[in-house]
This record gives sequence, structure tokens and C-alpha cells, in this order.
Amino acid sequence: MPVPGHKPAWPWREVTLPAFSLACLRLGRALARRNRLLDTVLRLAWRPLRRVLMPRYPVKDPSAYELWLTKHDRLLDHDRAAILRHIETLPAHPHFIVFVPIGSAHLAELGASIAAIKSQLYGQWEARLVARGQVSPEMQRGLERIMAAEPRLRLVVREGARDDVAAGLPAGGAAGAEPWVVPVMPGDLLPPHALYEFAVEINSHPAAKLIYADEDRLDGEGKRCAPYFKSDFDPELLLVQNYMSGIMACRADIVAGMAGLPIGEAAPDWHETVLYASFLVGANAIRHVPAVLCHRQEKAAEVADDAGAAEEIRLRVERFLESHDIAARAVPVPGENHHRIVWPLPVPAPLVSAIIPTRDRAELLGQCLAGILTRTDYPALEVIIADNDSSEPETAALYARLAHDPRVRILSFPGPFNYSRLNNRAVEAARGEILLLLNNDTNVIAPLWLREMVANAVRPEIGAVGAKLLYGNDHIQHAGVILGMGWPEGVAGHYFCDTPNSDPGDFDLLRLTRSASAVTAACLAVRKSLFLDIGGLDEENLTVAFNDVDFCLRLRERGYRNLWTPHAMLYHLESASRGKDASGEKARRYHAEIAYMRAKWADALNQDPYWNPNLALQSGARDYAPFPRRPKPWRNFPETRNSRASSDTSLDLV
Repeated sequence: MPVPGHKPAWPWREVTLPAFSLACLRLGRALARRNRLLDTVLRLAWRPLRRVLMPRYPVKDPSAYELWLTKHDRLLDHDRAAILRHIETLPAHPHFIVFVPIGSAHLAELGASIAAIKSQLYGQWEARLVARGQVSPEMQRGLERIMAAEPRLRLVVREGARDDVAAGLPAGGAAGAEPWVVPVMPGDLLPPHALYEFAVEINSHPAAKLIYADEDRLDGEGKRCAPYFKSDFDPELLLVQNYMSGIMACRADIVAGMAGLPIGEAAPDWHETVLYASFLVGANAIRHVPAVLCHRQEKAAEVADDAGAAEEIRLRVERFLESHDIAARAVPVPGENHHRIVWPLPVPAPLVSAIIPTRDRAELLGQCLAGILTRTDYPALEVIIADNDSSEPETAALYARLAHDPRVRILSFPGPFNYSRLNNRAVEAARGEILLLLNNDTNVIAPLWLREMVANAVRPEIGAVGAKLLYGNDHIQHAGVILGMGWPEGVAGHYFCDTPNSDPGDFDLLRLTRSASAVTAACLAVRKSLFLDIGGLDEENLTVAFNDVDFCLRLRERGYRNLWTPHAMLYHLESASRGKDASGEKARRYHAEIAYMRAKWADALNQDPYWNPNLALQSGARDYAPFPRRPKPWRNFPETRNSRASSDTSLDLV
């Protein structure tokens, strides 16, 4: 039934526009491939339609997030009604213990946070305001006023540094429900559906033990800004950044196993706590809700960015690594308020076989080899040049000079250019334990890059390791691969491509080592045993493009995690020696490879776990998605779908 007093939305626009846009784009692209004139006409027609069918929300536009929120993050009356109906149908109703450390908070901050907790649509919760030592009489009176007439609120005073939130709670929690702890910092505001979203996630994934969500900031005027649309669980990133801050829910038994939660707001305490919790539960029990479920005061970011706090966080991470016998060190990064993780290089260092496919362009290859052979600090290295029908005298002269270097072998592989086959044949001749796939148009910047890549590639859980690659103008060419880039039929694209290297990226993500679904084979390190185990690059279906993406996805399918590191950096003149795939036979081959990848990896390409569904797939600039790819849970359960079909009231489609 319609919600009383609510004006129905326009269902044709909200429900069908994304599907209509997708259908139009696919039809236009299919027709354009058959007729060049039609291709030109459709491109001209698409430009004015693009604003309607695919609005842009560029992250660098100050008003973009506000516009995006208006379209995709409003909770209207019919949404609230649907949420309440959905709550009634949930098989399990977990009990949430909202933990609010008082610390040095002002009463107004606590009051705002508590008001947001009391406004939760999901009602099975209690909130504990935890203070270390006695609170002042003024604070005591203020809290008593706030807690009046709400039995689910209570003040707890502790003398120690931590509080066992679940102490004294019977197994199964209140009314037999599973107890979960939700820490909320003073001043942070939860939207009314926050606990509901966690309850839905718990019902959908009963094995979950730790859940976190996206967050944004509240500026001085109380406006929402600076959203952090996060990746799914990334243990690599968590070692250098507590990106799971903001809001999370943890099963009470896990909290008890850590002897409780910190009584205070200190960023180092919470980073250490989250690290221990993630280690206890394991990656398979950690879930991410890609929705903004916490609005944080901007001062929280300022505290976390403090140089003193950053050093203390580094020491806590170091302590965590030592306590879990992890052979790595957390070391400061000069001039920056964060640290990096340095993994040890085995002794003796494993032999690396650098494989470079090439056809002429001696000036590029010469620069590449000079960087590897004379400016790289690594003790065990061989270079295999996979030559594909080079014929220029300059190339012959370069090979003649290289003949005197015992580290270099030149192997001839004649025939049509097939990047995958060239690498596969060269690997058969490689003697190294580690393979380094390298383009001939790369150039070394600093000497320690290969040590960084090898130290990560030998880790048993890691598959492929990729480097930070720059164009000749010092703008970023590669900072990891995003699956599905180029919606609606795209395969992959590069993260933050063409961003100045001096830019740290949103939330410092261009300066921090992190996991990635795939990395480019222009500079890729992997254990030879893994390369052979999964059958190398696909030389039948992916002769030139996307063979690295396919390779990385096959590694991920086997349970390995691919990695991108900014601490190995080279120049890369993308496709300088081969050219672009813009027309003729190259274009036909390129589109065939796209079709193959879409057919083989459709599910994987539709959602990259390291690229939030609220981010656009038109570029790697972290723009906001015109059509977020995650539907709201209250719009998908059967009762809502049935009521929508029988009513003239429409729910907004995300």
C-alpha cells in the first residue's frame, strides 16, 4: 500500500533508466562496429544524451557529492516503511551493544551521537557510555538528562584502559539474539538505517564475525563531504591504514577474546585493536557493507593525521607483527605521516629472470636494459630478450654489445606478434625462481625497486606483484588495475591514471601498498612455479590485450592475492613500440579479446572487490557512480517487491 502523505516517485525514470542506458549503449556499440559512418553519427548523438543517461559526479567538484547524495542516499518515508517491514521478516535479530567511549568528548558531541543511536530503525540495541575514571559532576548531570526515559542507555565507569563490553552478557545475548559490539566515537553520527544494514549483512552471511562500512565527514557547517568508499577486506592496506575506522560491528565473543575495547578515542589504540580483531576472525569472516553508515566530524581525520599519532601507530603495527611472528617491519616514510611495511628478501636472494619481449625500437630497449643492468640494486639477475623478428641495424648493433654480458640472453621467436606466446616461450628457458615480465618501453627510476617486488612476490599468499608506473611527464600510468572499467562492456582500466605523481591520491591510496584484482604485465613479478601451475598467459585467446588481467584473475581464483606497491617505481611509455589498437585488424582483434574476457570473467568484471560499487567505472579517478551497483537491501526482499508491483508507489532505484 502507498505510504500515507507520500507523493509517488516516477517509476519509469528510477527503475528503467539504468537498464535502458545499458541497452542503448550496447546496441549502439554493436551497430557502430559494422559501419564507420554510423559510428561517427552515434558518437555525435551520444554526447548530448550522455548527461541524461549517465550523469557525471566528478570527485573534484565540491558540489558533486551533495548532488550524488540527493539522488542516491536519501531515506524517504517509503524507504523507512520498507525497512521496518524488512526487519520484521529477518530470520535472526542480532543484539547490538553500541559502545561509546567518552574520553575527552564534550557533552554536545555525546548528545548528538546518542540522538543518532536513538533514531535507529532497528530497535534491538543497547548503548554503553564508557568512561575511564570518574566523570565530572557537570558531565554526570548532562548524561543523566540524555539517558532519561531510555532504558537502553547506561553509563559505565572503568578504572583500566580497556572495557570488556560483553562482560556479564549471557550466551546468545538479549532474548537469545547473537550479541555484536558496535563502537561509535563521540561526535560520530549514524544514519537511521545503520544497525539495520548490519543486521541484514549478518543474516545474509551467518559466518561473519567482523563487519565494517563506508563513511564520510561532516564539515564545520554540518554538511556531508569527503566520502571514503572503501574496498572489501584488504589485509595489506590495513597494516598501513585503519581504513575500517568509522563504524564496524564485531561479534561479542571476539571482543572478549581481545580483553575488550580501548576506553578512549586514540587512533593508535583503535588501529591496533582492529588489526588483532581481523587476525582473530580471519579474512573469510570479515564483511564490508558498501554504504555510508557513519558521518564523522572532520576533527577525527585531523587527529589521525597528527605526526605523533602516526609514529605511535607505526610502533603498534610493529608490535603486532612481532607478536604474530610475521617477518616484516613497519618503517617510517620520510616526510610523510604514515609508514610502510618492508618484507625481508630471502638469503640468498632468489634468481630473477627478467623477460622482455621486443621488436626493434633499439632506443627504447637500450634505455630499459641500462636501467636493469646498471641502475638496479639486486644481486641475482638474468635478462631474457624475447626477440620477435627485429630487422633494424640499430637493434643488431645493440645485440652485438649485449653479447658480452653473461647476464643477458637473446632468444629469437619469429612469427606474428603474440605477447602471450613470447612470454610463455621465454619462461620455458628461464632459470630464475622469480619471473619479472617487463615491457621494453620501461625505464628504472630508483635502484631498490626490484628488491621491493621480489620481497613481496616470495610471500606464499601473494600471486602477482605490480609496480607504480609513470608516463614521461611524471603522471601516473599504472597504480593497479580496476575490473570492469569502461562500463558497460569494459574489461579493465588503470587506477588514478594520469594523476600527477606528487598527488597522494584520495586517502593516501597512491602512497600505500594495497591489494588489487590485477596488475599490468608491463612490470609484473611472480613466482615461476605459480606461472607454470596456472598455465602461463593465454596465447590462444589473448594474444595482446588483457592477458595480464586474465592471468591475475586465474591466480586469484586459486586463492592468491595480487599486490600493487608504490615503492617500486619505473617510467612506462605505454605501447610506444607497438602502437594503439584503434583501427583495422588491430581493432578487430582487440574487440574479440574484449568479448572473450566478458564471456569468461563476466561475474568478476562486474564487481571488483577493491573498487567500491559507489564509484564510477568510466574512469579510475574515484568519481561517484551515476548508477551505484549495489541495490538497497530493503528494496530486494520479497514483500517489498510484491508491494511495489501492486502499488503505484515506487521505491527509488540505486
